[in-house]
Amino acid sequence: MSRNSAASAPGRSGSRAERPVGPAAGPPSGRGSWPRRVVDGGLLLQGGMKGSPVLRLFTRWVRRPLLPAMRLWRRNIQLKVVVTTLLMSLGVVLLLGIVVIGSVRNGLLDAKVKASQSQAEGGFRAAKDRADSAAAGAQDGASDDNRTTVNPNNWKSELVTQLASGGKGAFDVVTLSSTDADSGKGRALRGSGGVEPVRSVPEELRERVDRMTGASQEYTRIIYENGQESQPGLVVGKRLNDPQGDAYQLYYLFPLTQEEKSLGLVKGTLATAGLFVVVLLGAIAWLVVRQVVTPVRMAAGVAERLSAGRLQERMKVTGEDDIARLGEAFNKMAQSLHLKIQQLEDLSRMQRRFVSDVSHELRTPLTTVRMAADVIHEARVDFDPVTARSAELLADQLDRFESLLADLLEISRFDAGAAALEAEPIDLREVVRRVVSGAEPLAERKGTHVRIVGGDQPVVAEADARRVERVLRNLVVNAVEHGEGKDVVVRLAAAGGAVAVAVRDYGVGLKPGEATRVFSRFWRADPARARTTGGTGLGLSIALEDARLHGGWLQAWGEPGGGSQFRLTLPRTADEPLRGSPIPLEPEDSRQGRGLAEAGAAQTADGRKLATVPAQAPPAPAKAPIAPRLRQAAVPADPTALPGNGARVVSRGGSGGNGGSGSGSVSVPRQPGERVDRVGGTGPVEAVEPGAGADAPSWRGDTAVGGGRRQGAAERDEGSDGGRG
Repeated sequence: MSRNSAASAPGRSGSRAERPVGPAAGPPSGRGSWPRRVVDGGLLLQGGMKGSPVLRLFTRWVRRPLLPAMRLWRRNIQLKVVVTTLLMSLGVVLLLGIVVIGSVRNGLLDAKVKASQSQAEGGFRAAKDRADSAAAGAQDGASDDNRTTVNPNNWKSELVTQLASGGKGAFDVVTLSSTDADSGKGRALRGSGGVEPVRSVPEELRERVDRMTGASQEYTRIIYENGQESQPGLVVGKRLNDPQGDAYQLYYLFPLTQEEKSLGLVKGTLATAGLFVVVLLGAIAWLVVRQVVTPVRMAAGVAERLSAGRLQERMKVTGEDDIARLGEAFNKMAQSLHLKIQQLEDLSRMQRRFVSDVSHELRTPLTTVRMAADVIHEARVDFDPVTARSAELLADQLDRFESLLADLLEISRFDAGAAALEAEPIDLREVVRRVVSGAEPLAERKGTHVRIVGGDQPVVAEADARRVERVLRNLVVNAVEHGEGKDVVVRLAAAGGAVAVAVRDYGVGLKPGEATRVFSRFWRADPARARTTGGTGLGLSIALEDARLHGGWLQAWGEPGGGSQFRLTLPRTADEPLRGSPIPLEPEDSRQGRGLAEAGAAQTADGRKLATVPAQAPPAPAKAPIAPRLRQAAVPADPTALPGNGARVVSRGGSGGNGGSGSGSVSVPRQPGERVDRVGGTGPVEAVEPGAGADAPSWRGDTAVGGGRRQGAAERDEGSDGGRG
């Protein structure tokens, strides 16, 4: 992806042209309901909705109370186990309760049905016998010419009263006319116990009884006339004939109140027992998990304190179980680590003390040797040529030895934490000009053009001018030394709360893996390469420590045959943390950058690259004039800004463009109205107009401190270090 290409935002499916269109997709005019589009799009789960601040606010309001519970759930294993146990126990209890209640209910109803059927069959037989007796009596009276007729209504009333008298409160009796009987005969409805016959007997049951010769039954609700509360019941009915031979329906209504009470008692008992079991299982799970989790939490706490440097912390071990064995093993490991760390600390302390002592002890004899060498060097004109040359070599090597000794003393101060920062407002343009002027003799010998880009605007920061100048001198001299006679570009930029200086060369570059080792002490990319500038191999190590002391970054990028770029990023104020750099770590004219530009990378209308500047914090109120201050060495603002943390090295074979071999002028992008200074060299200064790969400063959050080249301390005359092979 090009630097200027827009990446899809997290949680979104990409650009409009790349979004798949399914059958449910439609134009924004709104096919489908708005809530459905929200749910289908998953926007509620993602915490926001495009173009709807009200819904986004509502979603945040809903999610905010859940965040503490979700955080507790993720962090507390004891809570997870207890809640899981409770949920599983509750599920088992519910399932068991449903099975038990169903079984009890079926048993109660089966017993009730059997008893009701037996009771109803006896009543049906008694009604039939009574009808037969009444019919036989009527026939006997007719044969005696004493004709008597039986009133059907009175007969049914007497029948209901007689049948219901044997089960008061246990059942009620109802008689209804047959559905296919002639309604004009005026047969009245009869019922005992205040039951409403028509409303209490379902119409479906009446039709079924009318069609069948046997008894039928159905569950219903018994409704009373006197306002009494209805109750569930079982209705058993059968079609019979009265003394006159007319069909009618006889029903027995059995209330199920007792069975309902028994079932309710069973439900309550099961619910109470189930709740007690669930709570008991939860408590048991809590106690059991606590016995396991407590030692684990203790181990985690001890491990955190050990990582914080409290190496005397140990776990409390009780018993002989597996947890106790874990605690003993943990304590043994902590003790072993403590001893190893102590040994390493003692060894490191001894090494630092040795270097510091040796460096200090060498100063006195070195001073004596220097005085003698100066006397010999001044009298070399009186010696023979061989002795005179030896005197010159002696003076040169003493200069280098003094530089090495000074670097060792500086490194020892950093190791001991005694390095102090004298910060004051400085303009980096002046520092860069002094550095470039000092490198002019070396640049002329190498045939290199050193250019300053971006020096038309003030680049002010709170920094130690001496240390910043030392860092830049190492970078510039190193770039000239390894630039193979090609241009060296020094670029300045400022944006937000940071300032940056980048040194770009087009020489041998860096191979894969070298970027992670470049700031190591006494490291050389090519051990067979000779030092032509008398470096000590400690320059970049000291430069990195100087950058850290400012709370800044020193980062490197390189590609084989395409040169390299070292970037120093400093905060504008001494105590301000860095969030990014105004200059990209990988230059625009790298092989990858040129390939993307040729492929049609996104550019603005005037051909300049788009700059991405994140929102900055509100500017701090104006401060009083800044007095020089002392500050102990601090950790870099970016925790990844450490040597060996992955500066990008592009590995590509061959060379092309500005990365080719040989000397000559190299095109350098220039902004409109931007001043380009040249120091050293004899060739022409070229500038590329906008549209040809102009390198507009962009805010880049390059946090990985890459490696660079090994570089020694400043040379006496040129401030150089030829440490890179």
